[in-house]
Amino acid sequence: MLKGLGGIGDMAKLMKQAQEMQAKMAEVQAGLDRINVIGQSGAGMVVATVSAKGDLKALEIDPSLFRPEDKEVVEDLIVAAIKDAQAKADEAKAAEIGKVTEGLNLPAGMKLPF
Repeated sequence: MLKGLGGIGDMAKLMKQAQEMQAKMAEVQAGLDRINVIGQSGAGMVVATVSAKGDLKALEIDPSLFRPEDKEVVEDLIVAAIKDAQAKADEAKAAEIGKVTEGLNLPAGMKLPF
């Protein structure tokens, strides 16, 4: 008569795991601002530091680039350094989130709403 109610226990276990993962994910999200990555362009003449959240934290430009005739080159180098740093930030973020979701057997390419 009560056959099939064993699934309720499984559901409760699943809900508990989901709550634990959500708490861990919140910790990871909070920690992403403390992880910094560095992107470079122009053989290190422009260096951008970005948090794993993707926020630009610092920008260093070699003084030799400050010639008016090189303005467009400098602007391109700045954009390239920031893009490099942001790509590395995405990798760092994915690695941190991967630590939380490890072992969940999620389908390949599944993106969590965090």
